[in-house]
Amino acid sequence: MICETVEDFAAALPRTGAIAGLDLGTKTIGVAVSDGLRQVASPLSVIRRTKFTADAAELLKIVADRGLAGIVLGLPRNMDGSEGPRAQSTRAFARNLGRLTDLPISFWDERLSTVAAERALLEADTSRKRRAEVIDQVAAGYILQGALDRLRYLTRN
Repeated sequence: MICETVEDFAAALPRTGAIAGLDLGTKTIGVAVSDGLRQVASPLSVIRRTKFTADAAELLKIVADRGLAGIVLGLPRNMDGSEGPRAQSTRAFARNLGRLTDLPISFWDERLSTVAAERALLEADTSRKRRAEVIDQVAAGYILQGALDRLRYLTRN
């Protein structure tokens, strides 16, 4: 089920249960997961993209192994808020994934998430090689944490 807003996503989720955050790139998919109470996002892994069926199978294995309750995809909007080809590609990925799972799937504006992830890794004095290995999963963590913070805000009000 594709949820266009975080409010719809919140309504579709069970009260507890971890969720995944994805940073979809052309070559990789960064994956982060939350704890069961949806307080903290933690970078998990990077999936090397091949073709959709293989990418989806790997994602759904993570979902099944961890008993996840939902999926948030980073939506790469342009700086003016409009959606370009990358955002359309992300929406197409979500539609195709939605055909393979009943889990609620939503989007989170990912503008500047990679910049924030890069800055955090630089501040942690991470080597260039290591940064290249983990940047996508750290960016996925930023995307997921933003969504978690919004979900927490919605449940308080």
